[in-house]
Amino acid sequence: MNESVKLVHADHTGMEKTRWDQTFSREEAEKVRAFHRSFPDYRKTPLVKLTGLAEVLGVREVVVKDESYRFGLNAFKGLGGSYCIANYIVEKLQVPMEEMDYQRLTSAEVKEKLGDVTFVTATDGNHGRGIAWTANRLGVKSKVFMPKGSSEERLENIRAFGSDASITDMNYDDTVRYAKRVAEENGWPLVQDTAWEGYEKIPVWIMKGYMTMALEAAEEYGTVPTHIFLQAGVGAMSGALTGFFADYYGKQKPIITIVEPNKADCIFRTAEAGDGRLHNVEGSLSTIMAGLACGEPCMIGWEELDAYADNFMSVPDYVAAKGMRILGNPTGNDGRVISGESGAAALGCAAEILQNESLEYIRRILKLDQNSRILCFSTEGDTDKDNYRRIVWDGLYPSY
Repeated sequence: MNESVKLVHADHTGMEKTRWDQTFSREEAEKVRAFHRSFPDYRKTPLVKLTGLAEVLGVREVVVKDESYRFGLNAFKGLGGSYCIANYIVEKLQVPMEEMDYQRLTSAEVKEKLGDVTFVTATDGNHGRGIAWTANRLGVKSKVFMPKGSSEERLENIRAFGSDASITDMNYDDTVRYAKRVAEENGWPLVQDTAWEGYEKIPVWIMKGYMTMALEAAEEYGTVPTHIFLQAGVGAMSGALTGFFADYYGKQKPIITIVEPNKADCIFRTAEAGDGRLHNVEGSLSTIMAGLACGEPCMIGWEELDAYADNFMSVPDYVAAKGMRILGNPTGNDGRVISGESGAAALGCAAEILQNESLEYIRRILKLDQNSRILCFSTEGDTDKDNYRRIVWDGLYPSY
């Protein structure tokens, strides 16, 4: 497969709607954030204004939401995991979600009523860590499966919360299917951040959890960005945030661009086909962007992206590596952002478009110019420290 920067542009009428419009609304995001605010280690993560980088790239503003500070987990996924499990408990105990906060969630009363439960999931690292962290706080069990090639450091980070975690010999999507089978055979809840026919409720809870970071960013930014770049794996995070921003900004909705690795670009291929069906990527899905190495789109995420995202991009690994180096080596008085391979993909894509003269046609299509205000989300820090150093310090990364 030839690696290159690819684009599919979507034209919208401005009249699009989805069945999830109320689900990913500002009103719902405020409820989600109220829940997260009840956690003793809740802190609004930094929104970093990179004035020096904006000058270098020739745009008006570049702003990055740094999720490496979220709940001490070095990634944003604890937002979805905690909100999902809280909703599972609310449903099981038949109490209103508005009455569920951290104190009650971790109480002896809830633990007794919940009983002996094991939450099962498949993950490339960050989602599983968020599930394991939440289960640890509840005093219940978690079982986490990781795809072939997963980082040992990410595995140990999950095990540190007492989770029964292991690396399989399968790719991500086959690992999801395996986790589903294990959960069904044992009568355990599967808490997966992707959706398929008949499995929607739990993924929706996880996706709603992600809106906390979007609401924080929108409120703190104040002004309206002209462009938002979002990275995608299965499309759960990018779908939730795209739906949220469409509701939050309304007719002023920024131009939203979705970024994926060339070797795991299932969202891009689905957009490119434009035939109303989801399109998968088979095989090893070998990319340095481990958190985005997913070959099957989340059905719900795609519905939001299809309605409201403006551009879909498939990029080589070097684009994410570039984003990591830019954020880790700030210019002027900019603050440093430690961003992992998946976390830096969106910023790397924006920078590549603006700096690579051969991509001038993409700049035109995306309407990127000196007046552009760009918002990106660095969704993880150096969750694999050895690999981070290889890429940022030594300029090395695997060649697949």
